[in-house]
Amino acid sequence: MALSANLFLRQNQSLVMTPQLMQSIQLLQMTHLELIHFISQEVEKNPLLEMTSDEGEPIGEARSGGNDDGQSSAQADSNASDEGGPGASLDSEWYEPGHGNSLNDRLDSNFDSALSDEGTATRADAPELLGQWKSMPGGGAESGEGYDLDDFVAGQISIRDHLGQQIPFALAKPGDRLIAAVLTDHLDEAGYLRADLGEVAMRLGESAERVSAVLDILQNLDPPGIFARSLSECLSIQLRQRNRLDPAMQSLVDNLELLAKRDFNTLKKLCGVDEEDLIDMLAEIRKLNPKPGSGFENTILESVIPDVVVRPAPNCTWQVELNPDALPRILVNQNYVTAVGKGSKASDKDQAFLSECLQNANWLTRSLDQRARTIVKVACEIVRQQDAFLQHGVDHLRPLNLKTVADAIKMHESTVSRVTSNKYMLTPRGLFELKYFFSVSINSAEGGDNHSAEAVRHRIRTMIAQESPEAVLSDDDIVHTLKSAGVDLARRTVAKYREAMNIPSSVQRRREKRAIAKVAAI
Repeated sequence: MALSANLFLRQNQSLVMTPQLMQSIQLLQMTHLELIHFISQEVEKNPLLEMTSDEGEPIGEARSGGNDDGQSSAQADSNASDEGGPGASLDSEWYEPGHGNSLNDRLDSNFDSALSDEGTATRADAPELLGQWKSMPGGGAESGEGYDLDDFVAGQISIRDHLGQQIPFALAKPGDRLIAAVLTDHLDEAGYLRADLGEVAMRLGESAERVSAVLDILQNLDPPGIFARSLSECLSIQLRQRNRLDPAMQSLVDNLELLAKRDFNTLKKLCGVDEEDLIDMLAEIRKLNPKPGSGFENTILESVIPDVVVRPAPNCTWQVELNPDALPRILVNQNYVTAVGKGSKASDKDQAFLSECLQNANWLTRSLDQRARTIVKVACEIVRQQDAFLQHGVDHLRPLNLKTVADAIKMHESTVSRVTSNKYMLTPRGLFELKYFFSVSINSAEGGDNHSAEAVRHRIRTMIAQESPEAVLSDDDIVHTLKSAGVDLARRTVAKYREAMNIPSSVQRRREKRAIAKVAAI
């Protein structure tokens, strides 16, 4: 058989992951803080981009290219509107039960994957901020003269600073203070010592006995229980300082695993006490602090900013709108482009750089606008699906999956998944992550509508919270009660849900409730 070379012309379609396409995917799943950080970096690199305030005014000195500042701002704002930039947020949308979603009729229905590089935006005014996350009346951007309560909050002292103020008074020798400083560096957030004394002694060139002696002194510092190496030692230190560490109490502290299992009969035998004395000992244990360093937590907690706001509207409808605080506002300074473009001294290299900056700026504004419209579109469908939850509470949460929402709004499941990741919705029922509204379906015992797993877990939690020490519900009792309410659930599923909610078994709950009742009676 002879071999020969031939030429063929073949045409096929394929999805090319361009850098802009990949960046659009990342923008869609970014959190608010990640998005602000990304935009800030783009503004620093691109001279045509400007971040604006709530009124549409550029933040900082405007790069107008030699024109009047007021004219530059107004014209840039107009250009940003034409380019589809999110200089202002989208219109708030309404969902009316039974009448469809008006948003689906207004928006482009071809956002199958929310990844396209083209798109236009609708210009509208940003909705007002709700009082749930306003810091103070008069502290908004309306007057520009407000104040923030964070400016008046005293700095929180760390556990190391607190101990550093006590160590010089407890230890006189410089060598002991050095050992104390090393041990302090090995404290975790709860105030426990996470270091091997032998390794510390070897590293410092000291004897293990001296390090242990320094540790004994440090364990007498404030707060009580600090520098403990285990929970048992932490409780023992606190009881010793209260002069309550007798042999019976030491036996109780040494057998905390039995206390966790509510095995009170075995504890009475090990401690050599009767039931009344054991109840007194348990009450004393409950007064102790198992995490002495938690009060000095120095971690900065980041507040959650909702991406979508849902509130009641007239005629029993729901108003769905983007939170203006979570919507970045940027402008493309067209005056700068015009001024530089008219200059005859601009080289080809400068013109190429300016053209690239303009292309990137227009792409960013389109991508941000598309991201905002996609979030609103998904949120409106979630509100439509979970209308009963918003009206009546968790018991009426419907089972929902990503495919149902994706099919309803003509998008891909992966797009809905990216939109709902790390995005939050503020509703009259509270602040929820968008993922919260998606739960598996549980069959109905009577052939009716299926139940949401989250709603069933809420029912189990409510039933257990309402039980009395004399009538503690077993897993079989919970199954029977749920079945009478139309929920078909197996016993092992009830046990799985109960363990996931950190709820002990019926035997352990009965022991604990009886002990608490006796302590309260005393």
